Amino acid sequence: MNEEDVYRKVGLRLIPFMMLLYLVAFLDRVNVGFAALTMNKDLGLTPTVFGWGAGIFFFGYFIFEVPSNVILEKVGARRWIARIMLSWGVISAAMAFTQGPISFYVLRFLLGVAEAGFLPGMIFYLTYWFPSSRRARITGLFMAAVPLASAIGAPISGVIVSINEVMGFKGWQWLFILEGLPSIILGIAVLGLLPDGPADARWLSADERKLIQDRLAADREPPRTQHGLAAALKDGRVIMLSLVYLGIVMGLYGVSLWLPQIVKAMGYTDRQVGYLLAIPYAISAAAMLAWGRHSDARGERVYHVALAAGLAAVGLICSILFPAPLTALCSLGVASIGIYATLGPFWPIPSRFLRGTAAAGGIALINAIGNLGGFIGPYLVGWVRETTGSFNVAMLVLAVAAAIAAVLVLTLKREERTLS
Repeated sequence: MNEEDVYRKVGLRLIPFMMLLYLVAFLDRVNVGFAALTMNKDLGLTPTVFGWGAGIFFFGYFIFEVPSNVILEKVGARRWIARIMLSWGVISAAMAFTQGPISFYVLRFLLGVAEAGFLPGMIFYLTYWFPSSRRARITGLFMAAVPLASAIGAPISGVIVSINEVMGFKGWQWLFILEGLPSIILGIAVLGLLPDGPADARWLSADERKLIQDRLAADREPPRTQHGLAAALKDGRVIMLSLVYLGIVMGLYGVSLWLPQIVKAMGYTDRQVGYLLAIPYAISAAAMLAWGRHSDARGERVYHVALAAGLAAVGLICSILFPAPLTALCSLGVASIGIYATLGPFWPIPSRFLRGTAAAGGIALINAIGNLGGFIGPYLVGWVRETTGSFNVAMLVLAVAAAIAAVLVLTLKREERTLS
């Protein structure tokens, strides 16, 4: 029995479906950026109000992230992921009935509550199947759904939001309805298609299950590995990774939630915005896959995260230094590539020193704290835009955040050597 064939079989069975789940998750999270092209005017939302509402999602996400991931470990991935998807699909579609700032805030907060635990749950779920030596490429492949969601969703969202009025609903309302329904359908599909682990996968033979379990057991327990939840939540490495991820996520959402409006301000129509943004996101997806594979081939994570975060900082700074529409758009594309390329090598790091419940809770805490950057980034961009009339200062702050993330992650290099 060939080991590569077994993991190829597992990958082909799980990863495309998991990517589809994450694609619709991310699309429902960020489609508010495209809705804003017409929604803000219809509802009278100022840039600051929109930035606050776009980011308040992450408060709900932060509060319920760790409990959600711990529950997932207890009740199983299949049932809990299905619950997450069904609830967020309903709330995402309900965004179509937003009436003003208060309902906008409430629904965005509830969307964060509903989606809490999804990403760290998926990252933790991968540890049930793949040994650490394979996780960067697999994580990168799974998380390529993020830029792909934008690459695929951008032109579709651009077309939908440009609809004038059909059946009494405006384009931005149809955007929320049509992009919320797939989450509900896929949530039901999870119950039949996502096994809780190798032992429940009927499409694997007994020998294939044993090979996977043996490879996971052979993963050497590194020094100072944590198994308990409380110890993991106090681990300095977890806190450091949380701060690194905070800087990455500030750039991720500070750019992605505002990019449609930034590009429209360059003089493009709603539909043109969608088609233009598909290009850098598609390139980001390819770069993300290549960088994750390179990280696995070298057996190295920290420098790969630092270099990618540094590239993001350079791209953001160049968007200020070269403000002509084409060069600014290319610079933001470079920033996007750097931001997304960090994700593949980043997420295998915590599973090197966390196991069991500690991994579930620690990964969730890193994601929870890091995703507060999803509030800080969009709100900061909106406040700066309204205060100064320009995006430049906000892009500079996001660049500094990415640069700090690059420096902070380098402090973990000595830790990585002890875990190798």
